[in-house]
Amino acid sequence: MKRVVITGAGTINALAYDVPGTLQAFRDARCGISELDIRDVDRLSVKIGGQVHGWDAEAHFNRQQIVLFDKFTQFTLLAARQAIAQSGLSFDGNLGYETGVVLGTAGGGVNTWDENYRVVYEEGKNRVHPFVVPKLMNNAAASHVSMEFNLRGPSYTVATACASSNHAMGQAFHMVRSGMSRVMVTGGAESMLCFGGIKAWEGLRVMSKEACRPFSLTRNGMVQGEGAAMFVFEEYDHARARGAEILAEVIGFAMSSDAADIVMPSKQGAARAIAGALRDARLNPSDVGYINAHGTGTAANDKTECAAVADVFGAHADHLMISSTKSMHGHLIGGTGAVELLACIMALRDGVIAPTIGYEEPDPECALDVVPNEAREARVEVAISNAFAFGGLNAVLALRRV
Repeated sequence: MKRVVITGAGTINALAYDVPGTLQAFRDARCGISELDIRDVDRLSVKIGGQVHGWDAEAHFNRQQIVLFDKFTQFTLLAARQAIAQSGLSFDGNLGYETGVVLGTAGGGVNTWDENYRVVYEEGKNRVHPFVVPKLMNNAAASHVSMEFNLRGPSYTVATACASSNHAMGQAFHMVRSGMSRVMVTGGAESMLCFGGIKAWEGLRVMSKEACRPFSLTRNGMVQGEGAAMFVFEEYDHARARGAEILAEVIGFAMSSDAADIVMPSKQGAARAIAGALRDARLNPSDVGYINAHGTGTAANDKTECAAVADVFGAHADHLMISSTKSMHGHLIGGTGAVELLACIMALRDGVIAPTIGYEEPDPECALDVVPNEAREARVEVAISNAFAFGGLNAVLALRRV
């Protein structure tokens, strides 16, 4: 099997429009969650989110493109451009046929749905734009990335709620490791911060109106975010041969299904995914230094995740660092695992652990080192990233420092 490395990364999220800015925000423990600036916000109970403020689509795309690009597609393309530019790859020749795209998203073109429902039901119009369907479809962003960069290998979208990005990146990892593709562009994107997107989530009664405080006894729910992160996964030998900068190595991936409840997480399901990733990477529990947690800030998720970590790591759980960057950028739903992978890369490359901010009071049921409120310097050789979704769908990635 081939070794798989990451040679490019790009992002846009509530913290920054690029990777350096996002990593600096992690180091500074800066919160990107703020008051929402969206239409009809006065009709919402939840008025905060990890919004990408100041977004100007016309600064990045022409008018013809904007007609076709929902905001989640715009975010994806910006992040993909950054990642591919950093990788230094060109896909004009045969490499284009050996490279594909796997994207994770839960909602796809939610803004397009919201806008056109408003046009039809509120404004009473009988027609919508002829490109509404290709604009809102979940595979739109992956398709536009493939077209912009001439990527003719396997390209598709994974939609598994909050685990979408990790499932997508895990599939990309398998493709490169197996030799099916030499390079894969992968990650996730989401933009649900519109009236309809927020109103739907309000109905679940899992949203905080104040802040995201994972693992803190005072937590009271999750906070949505938006944005994208994209990566270039590449065969190690191919990357070395061309002298590419390697950000980290992807060494393991596992998935599991709870088969239990549509919204309540299962400790057993989460633990099986974590343990499976360790087995796939041929790691001992003691090899892991940092976990980027799913850490949504809901009591059910936080307690279940901590219990699963304790089960898998045993006594070593007390020596692990585990943090949730959702406290800073919000929960990007299908795109969240991709943004969170940046924290794993930062831990491995820079020796800086992103903190869990907003932490106020210890929860006895989350008695782990959650790196509260301040970033920490620490040498880490291996990091894992957890994602646990509604529907009981779990996906865990393992990375190693190179």
